[in-house]
Amino acid sequence: MERQIISIYRLIILLLFSITALEVQAAGETIGVIMAGDIPYYRTIHESFVRGLKSQGIKAEVILQTPYPEEMAWINAARKVVAIDTDFIVAYGTPVVKAVLSETSETPVVFAGVYDVEGLSTRGKKVTGITAKVSIAGLLENLKGISNFSTLGIVYSSTQKETLDEANEAERFGEKLSFKSVKFNVRRQEDVSKIKGVDAIFITTSWKAMTWLDDIVKIARKQKIPTATLLGGGEKRGIILTLYADPEEQGKEAANILARIIKGESPASIPIRSPKKIHLVINLKEATALDLKVPFDILSSATSVIK
Repeated sequence: MERQIISIYRLIILLLFSITALEVQAAGETIGVIMAGDIPYYRTIHESFVRGLKSQGIKAEVILQTPYPEEMAWINAARKVVAIDTDFIVAYGTPVVKAVLSETSETPVVFAGVYDVEGLSTRGKKVTGITAKVSIAGLLENLKGISNFSTLGIVYSSTQKETLDEANEAERFGEKLSFKSVKFNVRRQEDVSKIKGVDAIFITTSWKAMTWLDDIVKIARKQKIPTATLLGGGEKRGIILTLYADPEEQGKEAANILARIIKGESPASIPIRSPKKIHLVINLKEATALDLKVPFDILSSATSVIK
């Protein structure tokens, strides 16, 4: 009887210790967060991520880094969060994820806002997350339906290799959709002025292009040509077609995934998720101002129409 009482006592102590350890773990974690660029899309992802952590009961110190959009700045930000020994790293945008994975293989990494994961070196790394990949073909088909363009200007940034991949992917649809393409490498603000001689513009997920979006829209308005992009945040600034993965879902799922890791799951055991919520936003007001008619079938397929 006495042995049973001692065993029960030990079990109670063990359970209390486990609960206390879990509470300390949830309260004492440090999360380093890096975004590829301080733009509205990534900001919305981060705000959703923070809310998601709270809803999961995770109390942690979140250290946010918003480096200048250059490769060395991304690498330096990654080195910083690794050097201060953060428990976990969360990265928004492909270039940041690449920088982080080049600096650590020990720290668990969760990503969001990544167009495609094929270019990521995830082998042997503690990494998982949610992609933001959408259909370039679908976006270009809708753009072609609004304006039967023959020459497509594709805006990318050589400092973000993945945007060149997106540009090349768009270019491959030229034969199918009957257009030729011209690539514009936007690295500096003055590069925007080189966008000419086209009758439609496709903007990749280039952070720099989004930084100087107002300049790009100004050119499009002057030439009365439609614009389309894969990155949310420019819908009300003059972009006619925007196709993007919902940033609220991106942030929420990143928080859910991180919570699972904090509670003991291995990143390798958590499959990389694809987005479920995709938005097609049509700025009908802008299209009308440019004397462009949006067909009813395209309008009806939109998740949101700006009038």
